[in-house]
Amino acid sequence: MKNCIFVALILSMLITLPAFAQQTGSTTQPATSADKTAPAASGETATGQPPLGDNRTDFWDGEEPGAVALVTHPFANKKYVRRQTEPIRDRLNELEQITAEHSNKIKDIDTRTQQGIQLVSKKTDEGDQHALDATNKAQMAQQAASAVNTRLSKVEPEVEKVDQYKPGAQTVIRFRSGQSVLSKDSKNALDEMATALKDQRGYVIEVEGYSSGSGQAAIAASRRMADSVVRYLVLNHEIPTYRIYVIGMGNAPIAGEEASAKRTGGNRVTISVLKNGLEQLASTPGSDLSTAPK
Repeated sequence: MKNCIFVALILSMLITLPAFAQQTGSTTQPATSADKTAPAASGETATGQPPLGDNRTDFWDGEEPGAVALVTHPFANKKYVRRQTEPIRDRLNELEQITAEHSNKIKDIDTRTQQGIQLVSKKTDEGDQHALDATNKAQMAQQAASAVNTRLSKVEPEVEKVDQYKPGAQTVIRFRSGQSVLSKDSKNALDEMATALKDQRGYVIEVEGYSSGSGQAAIAASRRMADSVVRYLVLNHEIPTYRIYVIGMGNAPIAGEEASAKRTGGNRVTISVLKNGLEQLASTPGSDLSTAPK
């Protein structure tokens, strides 16, 4: 029984002691407020600033805790804790939002960078392919140029001789005085000559007409006889006209005769076949002229 009474006394003392301390603090506060005008006794310096030794900050938001607050502080409520942690929570949310935005920007930049790298790689591959194609075409062109140069080295010596005609077979057609009609023997001679020229290249036919007259009359007569021969060759043997050269010589001497010598040849037409080296070149195996038009 005595122990119970003793414990009750101790508990009552613990309860009344904080209340007494709070009352003591409230009664002494007006006395100190009366001396606010004293600069040295109010706890401030002459400049109005608190002394360095009294600069105290409490966890109770600046309030002077009493004995009850000191006793009950470990049992602070949720509202106080929420009020203290809410700024921290807001700052953390803001930092998380900024971090998420930065992460999205980094992902976007990385995606665009990868796409740019892939595009550059694709363009590089296309450029390499174009360069390879150009190299192959250049090699083919070089090979073709080499082949052309090889052919030219073989063709050039012969081409230089294209305009160098050599005389070949010669046929003489005679006419009666004042006539330009071909006889049967003349036609046979022209047939034989034209047959030998069939499927040949690199030749021209020179037709020269001669007359026993004099002056312009002789020239006109010689031209009529030469035209008669040309007409027969073109119509009957389809010899191209661009291969035939016609001239009326009148009473001019034949090459090799002396001008002062007495000419007894009368009215005649001399047909000379002139050939160059084109036909020989065209018959060379592998020559491009082997397929040239006749």
